[in-house]
Amino acid sequence: MASRSRLNHGSVLRVALAQVDCVLGDVEENLARTKNSIDEATRQGAQLIVFPELNLTGYAIGAISEDVALPADDLTITQLADRAGDAAVVVGFVENGLVHTHNSCIYLEDGRRVHLQRKAYLPSYGRFEEHKHFSPGQSVRAFDTRWGRAAMLICNDVWQPPLPFLSVHDGARLLVVPACSALDANVGTDPGTERDWNDLLRFYARFLQIYVVFVNRVGEESGVRFWGGSRVVDPWGNDVVHAPMREPALVLADIELDNVRRRRHEMPLIKEARLTLLSRELNRLIDSGT
Repeated sequence: MASRSRLNHGSVLRVALAQVDCVLGDVEENLARTKNSIDEATRQGAQLIVFPELNLTGYAIGAISEDVALPADDLTITQLADRAGDAAVVVGFVENGLVHTHNSCIYLEDGRRVHLQRKAYLPSYGRFEEHKHFSPGQSVRAFDTRWGRAAMLICNDVWQPPLPFLSVHDGARLLVVPACSALDANVGTDPGTERDWNDLLRFYARFLQIYVVFVNRVGEESGVRFWGGSRVVDPWGNDVVHAPMREPALVLADIELDNVRRRRHEMPLIKEARLTLLSRELNRLIDSGT
């Protein structure tokens, strides 16, 4: 009997994009909303349910006095694996680590934690001040799921080109991107933000030949507005599904992960990673103090 950690080749993976709003600092309310979304997604046959960055706590934790950090093995989080049954779930939370506090996402499957990813590149410019509240993660790893290998990059991490590259060459065929991309609440529209994200996600999907699952938040919080626009992009750079702007939605997409191999056979763009060359040149830059 095949291990459930391996992809059943030729099968279709049904992904649910849980584009939700959340209440800043109210873990209990956000947990209830998360459970409701999981229940609805599983009723529709979802096999992977992805929530936005920090969906259990809200984003602007500097605006609240309560400590909303949770250890990764807290029952608040792990109970969601049981709630999802046979589906896998990705949730975002403020992690209370052994020493530091992190902006983290966790991948839950088969009633257990499969992978914990800590945000590595913390934006601290304009309205963002994550370095004041979080410590950066120190690793990026692809990981095995029952569908094959996947990777998670949290919001700003996907704006750093080496990280998607590393994820793909670590074997990921599915790149999950939980996000809290926001606009100033006083600005009516900002088409540049959606355009930049659109270009970025399509670029990685098409030229790294991978499925990209982007799930962004909606709602307003501490003077910013989260704009949604969650989507799945296939290895040809085409949208499989696109969620609405600025409103909560649960959107499902059926994706065939064998399309990754099919696309790489058509055009083997990632065939030669030249990792030794890259390592040598990176060490040269490190040694030079660049």
